[in-house]
Amino acid sequence: MNGEIKGPTLPEHLDIFYGGSWHKPQDGRYDDTFSPANGKPVTKVAVAGAKDVDAAVSVAHEAFLSWKTVPGTERARLLRKAADVLRANAVELARLDSWNTGNPLSKMLRDAEIAAIQLDFFAGLIPMIRGETIPQDETDTFHYTVREPLGVVARIIAYNHPVQFAGAKIAAPLAAGNTVIIKTPDQAPLACLRMAELLTDVFPPGVINVLPGKAECGKALSAHPLVKMVTLIGSAATGKLIQQSVAGALKPTILELGGKNPLIAFPDADIEKLAAGVVRGMNFTWAGQSCISTSRVFLHESHHDVVLEKVKAILERDYRPGVPFEPSTTMGPVISKEHHARVLGYIDSAKKEGARCVTGGKVPVLDKSMQGGYWIEPTVFADVKPDFRIAREEIFGPVVSVFKWSDEKEMMRLVNDTPYGLSASVWTKDLVRATKIVRQINAGWIWVNQTSKHFFGVPFGGLKDSGYGKEECLEELLAHTEIKAINVLLGDTY
Repeated sequence: MNGEIKGPTLPEHLDIFYGGSWHKPQDGRYDDTFSPANGKPVTKVAVAGAKDVDAAVSVAHEAFLSWKTVPGTERARLLRKAADVLRANAVELARLDSWNTGNPLSKMLRDAEIAAIQLDFFAGLIPMIRGETIPQDETDTFHYTVREPLGVVARIIAYNHPVQFAGAKIAAPLAAGNTVIIKTPDQAPLACLRMAELLTDVFPPGVINVLPGKAECGKALSAHPLVKMVTLIGSAATGKLIQQSVAGALKPTILELGGKNPLIAFPDADIEKLAAGVVRGMNFTWAGQSCISTSRVFLHESHHDVVLEKVKAILERDYRPGVPFEPSTTMGPVISKEHHARVLGYIDSAKKEGARCVTGGKVPVLDKSMQGGYWIEPTVFADVKPDFRIAREEIFGPVVSVFKWSDEKEMMRLVNDTPYGLSASVWTKDLVRATKIVRQINAGWIWVNQTSKHFFGVPFGGLKDSGYGKEECLEELLAHTEIKAINVLLGDTY
């Protein structure tokens, strides 16, 4: 395709949404948002500052005082209504996200559905917000607990799946009776703003609020005294900054952070499925921009060479960068000019340190419509040493490091020799071996003979620098409540 790429219809509003209406930023700031596919600005979007945060939080707090009294059955009805709205507008939302992130439209079409599933899921879990009675030896005292919502919850989301995260992450706090402020990704706010437009009449004013903004916005949300919980999908560095910001107020957090995730292949692994799993686990469709990407691959020496050849063949055959809206496109760019330079810097350092580039490692040659975009070929490095930068640091790009192993004990030492602990993948036909190995891996989410899948109801979250707290499960819902204990004297005297 030559010439210009025609983008989708933009949201009607490009301002700040709170209290059920749209507001201009108080300092008048609007910044460009870009399409990574061609590096060109799409439009200007409001940038919420500290004053806007204060206004939005105040409105959300006032809305909370009434929303928390809404019966659970009614909250569930509204959550399911929101799910229906997202499903009905899934294509429009996917086109906006595809344009604003560069990810293939064909792969983004399911994002609104995933958000809708979580809205339905947490609507169904509302009856589980319940207390308990506590027996004691005293016969004249009755003890019980209740769970109550926290207040205003700030959810700071990432750019790789904007509308999926925005829609899904309102579910648990709203189900529990909280109000929510979504801070959109700096780089990709458009679909989140459209979601706000679509849900304006679903919830009472102030129950959901959407703030496009940058670091100042996130910092102000974290520090605001009326924000009672802060959650993040983002980097470990940002997670640590949030922890520092909320420490003085002792606010709870849920942090879903980065990873340097291992894929471990034993000699008896199915070679064809393993090769496909190595490719799928790296999430090359999204240019490797996924926290769960298995970017460190440990192949046994008995199959190392043959698996590498198969991985190379799959990538060169199936992963084609291109115009996001074209059905033939199977891979997107990285999100920004700055990140493009960063990822290429890692590739350059790997070559200088002595890693062998099996495939990729360059900027692809594309037609005129995508010149200026932030494209990088799917890249595989072999002969990687544990102290190489690409082996230790999260790249968040389409770069995978492959290690050859023979000694299981040493291999497992290297697997856990990282500050991260989000996900891992184990490949073997021996489920007894797999059961023992997964107990040794320091990660919060582990697949056996598969990778890259989420399963609603199963607690998702990492260990170590990969974060704190669990999502997509009952634990996420209950984390948005606090327990109150009540002790009732049944006798006549104290």
